Amino acid sequence: MNQIEASAHCDGPCGVYDPASARVAAEAVQSMTKKMLTLAENHSADSGSAAYINTMSRYAAIKEEEAHKCKEELLVLWTDFFKPTHLETIPDLHNTFWQAAKLCSACKVEVSAQHAQELMDAVEAIHHMFWSAKGREVPWIRAS
Repeated sequence: MNQIEASAHCDGPCGVYDPASARVAAEAVQSMTKKMLTLAENHSADSGSAAYINTMSRYAAIKEEEAHKCKEELLVLWTDFFKPTHLETIPDLHNTFWQAAKLCSACKVEVSAQHAQELMDAVEAIHHMFWSAKGREVPWIRAS
């Protein structure tokens, strides 16, 4: 019986990568962060009410879930799409991804507009790195 050798650049041979899913998740993180800050500012007097606690809890849960999704999407791009040869043209690739992953973690545990914006900025930088590596110019467009 003949053996067939197959190889893939990642865990699955689909070859479908796009940083857009990380962008959408990062946008959700930023949106939930803004909503949490606004809610806290506008409802300080009734911050113990069931309605306030329910709404804030929902915002926090969504923010944490989306930050985790963003990290997963970034890690797949970093570990599966990018290859050692990309470091020749993108020398700050590892640091950019590492910092972005750390920002995902920070956004999970904090309610920081600054860190949410820094995450968006990092995802935008990764967007440009990714499309540059593919030899394409794809504009950065936010959904929100």
